[in-house]
Amino acid sequence: MAATSSCIVNLGVKGNGNPEQPFSSSKSSQLLLFKLFVASAKPEHLKIMISGAPASGKGTQCELITKKYGLVHIAAGDLLRAEIDSGSENGKQAKEYMEKGQLVPNDIVVMMVKDRLLQPDSQENGWLLDGYPRSLSQATALKEFGFRPDLFIVLEVNEEILVERVVGRRLDPVTGKIYHLKYSPPETEEIAARLTQRFDDTEEKACLELICAPIILITSQNSVIFVASVKLRLQTHRQNVEAVLSMYEDITLKVNGNLRKEDVFAQIDDALTKLFEDRKLNSGSLAA
Repeated sequence: MAATSSCIVNLGVKGNGNPEQPFSSSKSSQLLLFKLFVASAKPEHLKIMISGAPASGKGTQCELITKKYGLVHIAAGDLLRAEIDSGSENGKQAKEYMEKGQLVPNDIVVMMVKDRLLQPDSQENGWLLDGYPRSLSQATALKEFGFRPDLFIVLEVNEEILVERVVGRRLDPVTGKIYHLKYSPPETEEIAARLTQRFDDTEEKACLELICAPIILITSQNSVIFVASVKLRLQTHRQNVEAVLSMYEDITLKVNGNLRKEDVFAQIDDALTKLFEDRKLNSGSLAA
C-alpha cells in the first residue's frame, strides 16, 4: 500500500553493524505519523459517465456538473475532431474512414477515449464521460483498460418532450451555440435575428413519425449526413443504454429529465454530493 510505504522510517546502520535507532522508535509515534499522513490525503476524485437521448439536456447537465465538481468533461465526438485536427495516428485513421463516409471503428474511438482518460488532468481532477460508452462492447473495452465509473447517470425524458425541445432549437451560426425559443432564448435581439433552424427540426417533420433529430455522421468537412429519424434514433439509444446498463447496473442513477434543468441537476447533485462525502468519510476512517 503506497500510503504505508511512505510512512516507513528508514533505519540506518552504525559502523559496528548494529542498526541505528530511528528518530522515534515508539509504536505510538509511528502510528501517529501514519494517521496524519492518511488524514491529509485527499479522497479519490469522482469518475462519472452520463447518458441521455438527443435533446435530453445532457449537454446542459454536463456543464453544471463540471462547473461544480471540477471534473474533466470528455465527449467522444469532441475527441474525434481534436484528434483529426492534431494529425495524430488515431486521427489519421479516423479521417480515412470519415472521408469515405464510413463510421469510425470502435477500437479507434476506444483508444482515443482511453488516452484522454489517462491524461494528467483527468487523473488529478476526475472525469465526466459524456455519452460514452454507447454499446456493451465499448463498455467491455473500457473495463479491460481498467476504467470503471463511480456512477452511471441516465437521463430519462418522455418522447413528446424530446420532440418539443427539438422543434424549438435554434443555432447561432456565428458562435455555434444552441438556443431554445422557450427554454433558453437568445440574450439579445441581434443574436435572435441571426439564429437558424435546421431543416430537420421543423414541426412538420417532428410530427411525421417523430422525424426531428436524425443520427448524424461527421465527415472531414464537418458536414452532416442525415440518415434516420429521431424515432429510430431513440429506439437505438434505448437499446444501447439497456446493453450498457448490464455492465453498470449496480451503480446506475436514473434521473427524471422531464423537469426544469435546475431540478434535474438537483437530483444529480444530491447523488454526487453523497458519493463525494462517502469518499471523504472512508478516507478519514483509515486514520481513525
